[in-house]
Amino acid sequence: MTDIVVVDDHALFRSGLIGLLTEMPDISVVGEASNGEEAVEVVQRTKPDIVLLDVNMPVMGGVEAVHAIKAVVNTHIIMLTISKSDKDLINAIAAGADGYLLKNASPEELYKAIRQVEKGLAVLSPEVTRQVMVAIVSDNIYPMNVGLSDREKEVLSCMARGLSTSQISHELFISENTVKTHIRHILEKLEARNRNEAAQKARELGIIN
Repeated sequence: MTDIVVVDDHALFRSGLIGLLTEMPDISVVGEASNGEEAVEVVQRTKPDIVLLDVNMPVMGGVEAVHAIKAVVNTHIIMLTISKSDKDLINAIAAGADGYLLKNASPEELYKAIRQVEKGLAVLSPEVTRQVMVAIVSDNIYPMNVGLSDREKEVLSCMARGLSTSQISHELFISENTVKTHIRHILEKLEARNRNEAAQKARELGIIN
């Protein structure tokens, strides 16, 4: 029997999914939650084999929940979402998700994904497989949380606009030495060789527009 926890902030979808899962052979739904914070508590208590987890939820989103769940319980996680966003997809995988399925998947596809992930295999919806391949080829998979401070993000935004050190200093009312220190930290955290590369990585991560 495969124990599953369902996490989704839409009660109607969650209820329907639970009903679907209970009709599948050798599947047992042992818990449910409406956001990532609740999910961590439920998973700690039930220790399921697999967690079906939405991406965009209140209180604590899905990607953050993957980090939190993996930190406390050794379980498989399949993102089940409507989001085709590159940012959501790459961040979920980087966080440790074992699969990424869209909510338009058929019951048969969902059941197959559960069995594959249970065997240690990764699962992706066909619609997003191409995005992962492109990201890998272009070396665009980076950690979701690079730990930038609010001030560093402001400096990074200025860098992305092409402002010089002195211009950033004038705009943010800080000394040029302080700007240089922030830039050095930004490059280290983003593992970037120069300002242009840092700005590019920040856009891909969704840190700046």
